[in-house]
Amino acid sequence: MNIARIMIPKVSVAAVHADDTVRQGLEIMKYHRYTSIPVLDAQDVYLGSVTEGDFLRHILAVGTTEMKAHEKYRISEIFRPNFCSPLPIYASLEELISRSLEQNYVPIVDGRGCMCGIVTRRALILHLDQTIKK
Repeated sequence: MNIARIMIPKVSVAAVHADDTVRQGLEIMKYHRYTSIPVLDAQDVYLGSVTEGDFLRHILAVGTTEMKAHEKYRISEIFRPNFCSPLPIYASLEELISRSLEQNYVPIVDGRGCMCGIVTRRALILHLDQTIKK
């Protein structure tokens, strides 16, 4: 199976960079209403994901919800590198299904580790449904 057929391309995915401020990350999460978003480095290499819980722990540690206070902190200080592990673009459907059981979305990376896009659990289920109906 060609994962690219059901993948949401990187240009259509909200993501943050490790050197973005926590405030920028909070604003992106709020705007898109996501619970978790990919974290990339300056070359778009996938590093991990940052979650609502990561932001909440940070806010509690800093002790304020004042957005200005979060401008001095970076995403690199709060995200979990091992959360939401990626699959290579050539991964099998079985690998994708297995990973989707553990994660709401699966980041897809190329041979250099750069994020190509994501496959959401919803997109995978729709693909499987269409395949079954054929």
